[in-house]
Amino acid sequence: MTNDIQQAERTNERRKNPAASDRLQAGLALYGILLVVFWFIARFFHLRALDEYPASTFIGFASLFAPYWLFGFGLALFLRERLRSRASQIASGALLAAPYIVLALPRGTFHWQVAAVLIAIAALTPAALRVWPRPSNWADLAVLATLGLVIDLGLLNRGWPFGLSDAMLWPAGLGGFPKMMMANVALYGYLVVKPIDGVGYDLVPQIDDWKTGLREFLFYAPIVLTLGVLLHFIHWQGLMKRPQEFPAAWIFTFVFVALPEELFFRGLVQNLLERHMGKLRALGLASVLFGLSHFNKGALFNWRYVLLATIAGIFYGRAWLSRRRLFASSVTHATVDTVWSIWWR
Repeated sequence: MTNDIQQAERTNERRKNPAASDRLQAGLALYGILLVVFWFIARFFHLRALDEYPASTFIGFASLFAPYWLFGFGLALFLRERLRSRASQIASGALLAAPYIVLALPRGTFHWQVAAVLIAIAALTPAALRVWPRPSNWADLAVLATLGLVIDLGLLNRGWPFGLSDAMLWPAGLGGFPKMMMANVALYGYLVVKPIDGVGYDLVPQIDDWKTGLREFLFYAPIVLTLGVLLHFIHWQGLMKRPQEFPAAWIFTFVFVALPEELFFRGLVQNLLERHMGKLRALGLASVLFGLSHFNKGALFNWRYVLLATIAGIFYGRAWLSRRRLFASSVTHATVDTVWSIWWR
């Protein structure tokens, strides 16, 4: 009887939100297409991990990419309807650590210490957010500080934090897995377990996203070019330096670099700070934190990178504020990074 009632509730919910169901189905279709595209791209570039362990690499990536992609098409609503108890939310969160197990077991590189830490982060995050549901409290600080520091300090990349040899924990070419795993944990925590308004994680593009994102890029470009050249941080590589790489590099940067960083610093940090200090101060503090997250790029403390990234964060934050959509700020972010990587290294 209980199952019949739950099924009836879900059917009624789908009838109320047919567009949401269609949107998720469209996301699933695109997800399947993207997996095929990524497969052929990886084969074209002879990704060693895929050549040596095709099944585990493909399944590991597919299980990692599924929530990351589908949360942008309404997966959170689908899960909220079904995961209502504390136990189900925590258990489902722990499953976000599965990609590591899928990758490591066939390769003989599985370490229980790493698995335990990943499962703990994935399970304790929803547990803490469920116990303290009020937005912008100490639980949010603890969760975001943990996720941010784990990625920024590279604590999940090498073996030394776990008492293992100082070797990479992830196969060559798959070093971005930890960042995406932490992004999935954040998405699950703040879209399913403790939904907060205004995150803006929507992967259906709108024309105004492009207008806003490119506008902020054009505002930032003269500043970074002037300061970057004066500080000897950037160097012109030539107008025809690998222009054919731009489309693929932009898409890769948007999906795997810009979007997770924008989720963290704009959709969550800046969003939650606004509730305590207002829009402008939140924009400034989030931008400083974003700048400081680049402190260890190429130096013990790369102050030039920190300065330029802080200024960039202001324009990324402006793009997010303008639309309350991460797609807009990710357009700015991806364009800055791609132009820099191709023409101004």
